Amino acid sequence: MLLSLPDRSPMTPGAVRPLRVFLVEDSPLICKRLYESLDSPGRIEIVGHADTERDATAALGLQPWDALVLDLRLREGTGFGVLKALADGGRATGTKVIVYTNYALPRLRDKCTKLGADYVLDKGADYDRLKGLLEAMADERGS
Repeated sequence: MLLSLPDRSPMTPGAVRPLRVFLVEDSPLICKRLYESLDSPGRIEIVGHADTERDATAALGLQPWDALVLDLRLREGTGFGVLKALADGGRATGTKVIVYTNYALPRLRDKCTKLGADYVLDKGADYDRLKGLLEAMADERGS
């Protein structure tokens, strides 16, 4: 399922655009939790969601985003396929990729990093770190 959300934030002169976050996650429960806790009008905006590799790679090439929160296990395909597509030219300069997975084992962390992930976080242990990273990225936009 591909979901692209409309831009809800009107820009006023001199205003800083919110950090645009795209979610690639196949769990409706986790996606809902992330949306409810991360979306912060004027600061962090969830701009879209996909739950398959194919939908994610298609949307990420069309939808402007600043940060990607990417699960490795998807309904169809994998987060590795998304990372490979981004490495092959589907990633704008200055964007950040955060792999957010239940499988943050050392060898998978290394593979993600080699494919271009900026961060690899564990869903069970790093939720606060994910939120903190996105908030720091949003704060950097305003400085």
